[in-house]
Amino acid sequence: MTGQIHGGDIYTNACRIDFSANLNPLGMPKRVEEAACEGVRLSAHYPDVRCRALREAIAGNEQLPVEWVLCGNGAAELIFALACAVKPRKALLTAPGFAEYEQALRCVDCSVTFYPCRESSGFALQEDYLQYLTEDLDLVFLCNPANPTGLLIDPGLLEQIADRCRERKILLVVDECFNGLLEHAEEVTLKGRLGAQPGLFLLRAFTKLYAMAGLRLGYGLCADVELMERLRGVLQPWNVSLPAQMAGVAALREREYVVRSRAFVAKEREFLRQSLEELGLKTYDSRVNFLFFRGPEELARRCGEEGILIRDCRNYRGLEPGYYRIAVRAREENCELLRVLKDILEGGYEDRTGTGGAEGDRAAQL
Repeated sequence: MTGQIHGGDIYTNACRIDFSANLNPLGMPKRVEEAACEGVRLSAHYPDVRCRALREAIAGNEQLPVEWVLCGNGAAELIFALACAVKPRKALLTAPGFAEYEQALRCVDCSVTFYPCRESSGFALQEDYLQYLTEDLDLVFLCNPANPTGLLIDPGLLEQIADRCRERKILLVVDECFNGLLEHAEEVTLKGRLGAQPGLFLLRAFTKLYAMAGLRLGYGLCADVELMERLRGVLQPWNVSLPAQMAGVAALREREYVVRSRAFVAKEREFLRQSLEELGLKTYDSRVNFLFFRGPEELARRCGEEGILIRDCRNYRGLEPGYYRIAVRAREENCELLRVLKDILEGGYEDRTGTGGAEGDRAAQL
């Protein structure tokens, strides 16, 4: 990925509806918001430097020892902390993939190799990935479900990857930040391997599932207590604010909200997928709260002129112009996006800007 451009940049790109940030469409739970506000009221005090209440709540929710939990200022902070603590000489990434993995590795002068996820295979990880797990690797980053495609790694292949990494003593870091929005989340996590594979590190975040992007809260799970201590040694003190810690504890109590969110996302994602395909746009097999698709090269710009912000994926390594990502939102907003896309694709876009002719008149009647 070239250039640090991300979704959710409403500060650069004003919009009516933001489809570029992949957050829970149900929004932040009310009790989480109230907990964050209470944290603000108490912020004359320092936050707990050890995040004790939050780590205990996470450990209870994940059914893991509290010593295996480390909290960060978003999962992104932990990505950089891993690079700094481990100082890998050589690492393997997938392309396309989340930009911060490469950025963090470059900061410690790590040599980075890439496995190309190809359009011909629907951007899915293939069995030949195993050939890339060479003995000279120190670290591997994977994202499951993947960003920006939303694809899940085949469970059998993922187990083979984990086995190969364990055999060759490669630290396997799996970003599971979108796992919480999956319908069958516990069936596709590697959490069950943590005890037997200390060289496995899982990244999680409150950002997506609880729509807490602005509060910045993530956590890592790992059974290697020595590695966890090294990570604490490179993190700055008080890295997680008091509002974020209190919001996180409250969020983990929202069990009914999680069940409702998963069902809502699944329903709206399929509605959006079918509608995009009816418009002639090629979609891929996303399983989470966003869709990856292909369309005209200037689609993001033209949507932006209509006040709709979508994620242009051209700056991802391995992607050419014409690939996009959209979040799943509420039905009314999804329908507005589809209306704008239909007008752009069928010629009515120019008519609303005052420059359309016969084509605009024709589309306006649709």
